[in-house]
Amino acid sequence: MSRGFVKEDDQEEVPFVPQRAYLPAGVTNFVTPFGINQLLVEKQMLVNEKNNLNNANENEKRIALNYINAKLQLLNNRIVEAKIVNLNEQPQNEIRFGATITLRIEASKNIQTFQIVGVDEANISKGKVSFISPIAKVLINKKIGDKVILKQAKKDIVFEIIDISYS
Repeated sequence: MSRGFVKEDDQEEVPFVPQRAYLPAGVTNFVTPFGINQLLVEKQMLVNEKNNLNNANENEKRIALNYINAKLQLLNNRIVEAKIVNLNEQPQNEIRFGATITLRIEASKNIQTFQIVGVDEANISKGKVSFISPIAKVLINKKIGDKVILKQAKKDIVFEIIDISYS
């Protein structure tokens, strides 16, 4: 039957599901071992939420189920595409994916430490930046003592690499 002959209140509301963290098309979805565990925990939480749906209203339950299924589909795609990087196999004297880097900002002499991680794991408040971020891109393949320049609209920032670790 054509949708034109269905009552308006019978039409299913399509849930809006926000996209996951941006990953450009064709870019490998690198993840740390911790990052893949986070994705798997998130998946289990969604499965549990789906199994525990108790809405009295059947329509609300269907909408909630559609929303959870859409989130699960996006998450499952991310998990399937994930390439786990063993941090112990990274060159310990160079910055690569998974490295924790300590930098000195040349202008202020302030010290910053952060880890280069996958897009889903990135969280600047926890000191984790995505491998596709501008700062990560300028740091890849650099070594202790190297200076890097992060070009910004108003002024460039010069960093000196003072430590690299994979923990």
